[in-house]
Amino acid sequence: MSVTTGRNVVVVGTQWGDEGKGKLVDWLTESAQGVVRFQGGHNAGHTLVINGVKTALNLIPSGIMRPGVKCYIGNGVVLSTEQLFKEIERLEAIGVEVRSRLRVSEACPLILPFHAALDIAREAVRESAGSEKIGTTGKGIGPAYEDKIARRALRVQDLKYPERFAAKLRVLLELHNHILTTFLKAPAIDFDAVYAQAMVDAERLRPMMADVSRELNDANRAGANLLFEGAQGTLLDVDHGTYPFVTSSNCVAGNAAAGSGVGPGMLHYVLGITKAYCTRVGGGPFPTELDWQTPGTVGYHLSTVGAEKGVVTGRSRRCGWFDAALLKRSAQVNGLSGLCITKLDVLDGIEKLELCTGYELDGETTDILPLGADEIERCKPIYETLEGWKESTVGITQYDKLPINARLYLQRIEQVTGVPIHMVSTSPDRDHTIMMRHPYLAD
Repeated sequence: MSVTTGRNVVVVGTQWGDEGKGKLVDWLTESAQGVVRFQGGHNAGHTLVINGVKTALNLIPSGIMRPGVKCYIGNGVVLSTEQLFKEIERLEAIGVEVRSRLRVSEACPLILPFHAALDIAREAVRESAGSEKIGTTGKGIGPAYEDKIARRALRVQDLKYPERFAAKLRVLLELHNHILTTFLKAPAIDFDAVYAQAMVDAERLRPMMADVSRELNDANRAGANLLFEGAQGTLLDVDHGTYPFVTSSNCVAGNAAAGSGVGPGMLHYVLGITKAYCTRVGGGPFPTELDWQTPGTVGYHLSTVGAEKGVVTGRSRRCGWFDAALLKRSAQVNGLSGLCITKLDVLDGIEKLELCTGYELDGETTDILPLGADEIERCKPIYETLEGWKESTVGITQYDKLPINARLYLQRIEQVTGVPIHMVSTSPDRDHTIMMRHPYLAD
């Protein structure tokens, strides 16, 4: 008897996050039966615009907006039950059925109130000491991953056993309260309040708890197409990003396997999402950054026309020119099969476009982003100038309808990065997408 397995696609951000992954995941879910989050926590923010209506998601996979599609939160995600239920209730209020379609790995580490308290207190100490803040969201993501790596985390499966949960919580809280009160001069967290809320959440979460690894493998063998949804971006990866100005998880495509419990051979295509320019939230080096706060400048145009505000924090995103040398690094560590260029329409009306092809670093030139923040901070971008276009690209869905200079710009990105462009997004709306090669059909 022959068995037909499904085709699986991984979607990752190739810059510092905020590239528009949510829209593309939602769009590609039309061809998928399951969508998987495999890392990060509710520090991620995906905004979807469907029929002109905005929906913001932080934790639940973007595929939830497609009726009938199963959604999975894999073991690589650190889970705040408080945030999860807030998001579920928000979706249910607009008529989206969630609970019957969402599966949560029992191996997910839990984010508890003391994790956020540690996160916030540490940033405050850095600031008061005159050190540069990392720029975390203050949601406890880093401290939760620390507990995971130190092998002391409470996990979703622990919620099923109240006595076991209480015993582990007492030990963990004793450690973290010591750090909070002694070193960070912050208030202690109350055991009874944390435990009581956890037990309430346990009952609500129990129907959604699952062996996600097994379910994904079973679905794939049954012929289901799966979509693996990354959060943040490659340059925020804890190993491959602008360390230490990074997030606390691996954002690269390879972590889709480890973070969900599937084999690497099940990852058939990797789609890299990149803006037609660059943005970054928070601290850290940014070689092509422009003045984005002064009216009349190109940076201000990118910031305002692109509506560059963080979904989670509301912070303004720093803006700059497209960086092909940065993208080369992302292509290398992700093994990109193809690119999707988003927000091409934001460049409409800019007379001259600068494209970074490499850097000067300590008297030498390089065509790829170095490793680590210290070296990147010393990089001076090398630009080539391309002609812009005056015509509007908003809502265009056919490649040959784009202005000639827009097409030349995209072709130059392909040439410099060595990665083919398979999709182009021309507005936030779900349907305003140009498809040159479909990830679920590509060889």
